[in-house]
Amino acid sequence: MQNDVATDEVCSSESVNGSRDVWSCKDSFSSSADHLVIMVHGILGSSSNWKYGAEQFVRRLPDKVFVHCSERNMAKLTLDGVDVMGERLANEVLDVIQEKPNLSKISFVAHSVGGLVARYAIGKLYRPPKEEVKDDISGNGCKEEPRATIGGLEAINFITVATPHLGSRGNKQVPFLFGVTAFEKAASYVIHWIFRRTGRHLFLTDDDEEKPQLQPPLLKRMLEDYEECYFMSALRLFKRRVLYANVGYDHIVGWRTSSIRRESELPKWGESLNEKYPHIVYEEHCKACDSEQYETISTEDDGSSDKLEEELVRGLSRVSWEKVDVSFHNSRLRFAAHSVIQVKDEFMHTEGADVIQHLIDHFHT
Repeated sequence: MQNDVATDEVCSSESVNGSRDVWSCKDSFSSSADHLVIMVHGILGSSSNWKYGAEQFVRRLPDKVFVHCSERNMAKLTLDGVDVMGERLANEVLDVIQEKPNLSKISFVAHSVGGLVARYAIGKLYRPPKEEVKDDISGNGCKEEPRATIGGLEAINFITVATPHLGSRGNKQVPFLFGVTAFEKAASYVIHWIFRRTGRHLFLTDDDEEKPQLQPPLLKRMLEDYEECYFMSALRLFKRRVLYANVGYDHIVGWRTSSIRRESELPKWGESLNEKYPHIVYEEHCKACDSEQYETISTEDDGSSDKLEEELVRGLSRVSWEKVDVSFHNSRLRFAAHSVIQVKDEFMHTEGADVIQHLIDHFHT
């Protein structure tokens, strides 16, 4: 699954439609690298936020992948809304695919709100299965089983890192508000002044936005195939769906929302599970839940949940997830956990390097 080749010559960057952050093994541009990895940054971020992660990917998998760090939603453009950013990302991915015709597989690795943008983009990139006829050895026509794709490519890994999948509304979903009800309620009314449409999407206050009739908030719409966006069909298509979540000290995105759990489902964690990954403290594989299983779950005594959050948990739990919990409690930069988990800056946030290594070591190529 991994390649231990790691030299300064392995990584190179080239321009694809203006991007400076497409990375791959030099030799693999024209040969065996057929797996596109799209890396998506968070709010007010830039393509350079994933520079360390991109370099590690191609150093460890030099003949397998090349990585494109998204750049069409940088800085203030991240305030335009999850849907607008998702449209831009989908178009960006299609441009890269067109530039590299040897691609056959695709994966996404996204940080923070970038995970929601990626979920929107794959809904736009989903291509329903088409029947194809392929001649067998005897010359008789035989039908090959049709497969859906993401932009014409096989969907492999969908990985999010500290992403607010349940939004930012509710008890301790934004930890720097300290779980104070008055602060959290006030934030839902003023957040759009700071983060504009993206803030409305995150705080689930966009249900009446620019529409003559009321409609559900965007994050709820993304629980289904909605109009021309195949949100859940696309998410279900990936062979793996993985959540990396900070258990604490992430003052931007809470543990529940980034790991898609109810308060009662948060696991007890202790020391690291593996010396190789000192900050990975808990892992679990959650199977998809069906509607019958939902009926057995009661949240009446869970004061942290509301009806909409419960709908988001249930909707996203209809697909399986690998959940990886991360702790920087003993880190000197623990208060910057939201950036450390991504290694946003190679020199300041180097303590998160083992999380990136874990991500790559378990990556399906």
